[in-house]
Amino acid sequence: MGAPAYGAVLLLALALAVAAAETARPEQPTLPAAGGGAGGGDGAVTASVVNASGAGVNSNSVLVALLDSHYTELAELVEKALLLQTLEDAVGRHNVTIFAPRNEALERDLDPEFKRFLLEPRNLRSLQTLLLFHVLPARHPAGSWPAASHPTLSGEDVELAAGANGSMRVAHAAVTRPDAVLRPDGVIHGIERLLVPRSVQEDFNRRRSLAAISAVLPTGAPEVDPRTHRLKKPAPPVLPGAPPVLPVWDAMAPGPSIAPAPAPGPGNGKHHFDGHSQVKDFIQTLVLYGGYNELADILVNLTSLATEMGRLVSEGYVLTVLAPNDEAMARLTTDQLSEPGSPENILYYHMIPEYQTEESMYNAVRRFGKVRYDTLRLPHKVVAREADGSVKFGQGEGSAYLFDPDIYTDGRISVQGIDAVLLPEDDKKPATPVSTPERKAPAVTGSRKSKLRRGKLLEATCRMAGVLGQRSRLASCQ
Repeated sequence: MGAPAYGAVLLLALALAVAAAETARPEQPTLPAAGGGAGGGDGAVTASVVNASGAGVNSNSVLVALLDSHYTELAELVEKALLLQTLEDAVGRHNVTIFAPRNEALERDLDPEFKRFLLEPRNLRSLQTLLLFHVLPARHPAGSWPAASHPTLSGEDVELAAGANGSMRVAHAAVTRPDAVLRPDGVIHGIERLLVPRSVQEDFNRRRSLAAISAVLPTGAPEVDPRTHRLKKPAPPVLPGAPPVLPVWDAMAPGPSIAPAPAPGPGNGKHHFDGHSQVKDFIQTLVLYGGYNELADILVNLTSLATEMGRLVSEGYVLTVLAPNDEAMARLTTDQLSEPGSPENILYYHMIPEYQTEESMYNAVRRFGKVRYDTLRLPHKVVAREADGSVKFGQGEGSAYLFDPDIYTDGRISVQGIDAVLLPEDDKKPATPVSTPERKAPAVTGSRKSKLRRGKLLEATCRMAGVLGQRSRLASCQ
């Protein structure tokens, strides 16, 4: 086949393909012109809205005009109420008449409490009923305004009225912009205020009445304090800044529901001690002071003692922390820290439920010689005495000196630096290394018997040598 014939066949095939494509393209419907009023410019929209079921809603629909109109507050409420699908179905079945309140009526004129009630998720049904009360399943333009009662999409009737001077009313709201938007499938009238159906108003009044009722605690059955196992008595009024009634060991009981009420005190608007901020400040002071990073890490990361200390201080208790430095913490063995609860028990022994400073402790040991302080680890006490012009805690090898005084003092928490970790007596015994049987000292009874046997044998040998008339060469016989 020659080149001209091949080119003609190719051109003919391209022409047939173009003709087939033009035939398969759907014919675009001609959109009717928009009617007069405020929505006249909305007819320029050429896209179509497709609902969930696949049926298309024409861009010239009254629903699209509502979403694109200047009634933005009403359109936003329709979207929040999940009514787009319901309105699309209604527009697809018949013409509708929508009464759209102006934006000012929904922004400033509406009661804030009623608006909050409508926007709560549990009141979605009330919001849907209220919005559907503004839609009539029929077309009622201003030219044929029926002065009668008409059903709405919410199921309740609304009263339409017309005045002698040509004014139009919907229930108690006046129509300020009749025929604001005209579309082939509906019409929108602008009204001055929101229409509230009777069912929504009754629901709002019922919820508001229930919210105003205050709960009354029952007084029939007695209450038992879980910490003291005694009947609860009404607590006397607590003066501002007064110490807590319960001892600190009872306040350490687990569970937030059995903790005593915060003691009133200075510091914030509620007049309660802010213990968590104070504990955070003292831990940051330890880190910035230097040499106490291990203790700060144990308080925050390894245990929950920082949170418990903050709760105790918030409830009005005071604490004095004997803080071992990093060198002292490094001397702790793995066995001492690996047992469950060991870090907490060690640090509890370093917390005194009193507010003590370096001056108060030194004056106490100077006056009394030896002072025993309670600790948060019951029933153990830490002993303090004067030594080398300072305060010495503990006894024997497990003693520690106060060498970093008053690292942090704020009136509720006092931190005193020491150079060793304090351990109670029952914790010191397992920490000492056990000697091997080869190096164990012989028993007292056994050593006495062996010495007696050796002395009798030596005496008999010397006597035998004397009887034989020989001089013993043993130094013991001489």
